[in-house]
Amino acid sequence: MTLTIERPVTAASRVDRRAPWEEPPTTVGQAAKGLTLGGVLAVVLVPLWIIVVTSLSTPAAINRAGGLVIWPEGLTLEPYREMLSDPTVRTALLVSLGITLVGTVVSMVVSVLCAYGLSRPRSLGHRVILITLIVTMFLSGGLIPTFLVVTDLGGYGQWWSLILPSAVSVFNILVLRSFYSNTSSELIDAARMDGAGEWRILWSIVLPTSRAVTAVIALFYAVGYWNAFFNVMLYLPTDSQKWPLQYVLLTFVNRGNGMPGSVNSGFGTGQVQTAPLSLQMAVVVLTLVPLLIVYPFMQKHFRTGVLTGAIKG
Repeated sequence: MTLTIERPVTAASRVDRRAPWEEPPTTVGQAAKGLTLGGVLAVVLVPLWIIVVTSLSTPAAINRAGGLVIWPEGLTLEPYREMLSDPTVRTALLVSLGITLVGTVVSMVVSVLCAYGLSRPRSLGHRVILITLIVTMFLSGGLIPTFLVVTDLGGYGQWWSLILPSAVSVFNILVLRSFYSNTSSELIDAARMDGAGEWRILWSIVLPTSRAVTAVIALFYAVGYWNAFFNVMLYLPTDSQKWPLQYVLLTFVNRGNGMPGSVNSGFGTGQVQTAPLSLQMAVVVLTLVPLLIVYPFMQKHFRTGVLTGAIKG
């Protein structure tokens, strides 16, 4: 008979059996993480710094730098005054805000209703509709058929052509459906026993328990509408009074001179002129400001929405 002697379990042996991700970080690992995060931060912040500084620079400073300015010298607010004094930019800013607001509301209403309907297992035809939506993620009619449909419906030259053709994202619907499907069935059954209908269940139970993912999807839609300009090229190429800010920036960068209607564009002699590059960077800053204002308020929802449903040990 062979005797087996079991080794006592000590703290050292427990440490040896830790998973690699549970081990305390080493000095080299900490330094590598710090360098990586510092590099990512520099990649993000340095271009923003250059854009802001260039937008505040005088023509002389831009000439000395040979283009984009890295170190501030001879700062002026004249590019912003000239940009905001241009009626095209002011109108484009209002158009962008209106399209973003209305488009986000329309997209969220359609996406939430569709996702909730598909998340109910007893809803009529939900499997067929779900498969159809998934197929459209991989197969589409193409650009020309979409243009012909929107044009035949009277969308050419209309603001709604910037919203409805891209109002729904199947991917966002699937994300919402996944979260809505995980809503506690006990809560829903209890609400039904109390006489609540589907609208009341959606409004009082499903949406409050899925607030994080709903806020994240709304942010995705809003950023998409704010940055969109391609549909303008298709449906509103000539009516500058209906152009959003992003398309005004595109036309301004392609033209390479002063703002439309500006009396102080380009370089000249005898008085301080506004550099076209400063105006371009000023418009870029103007397009970034609304997103920078909104994002801090959405950050906690964004973080929660990303972490919810992740694999946890």
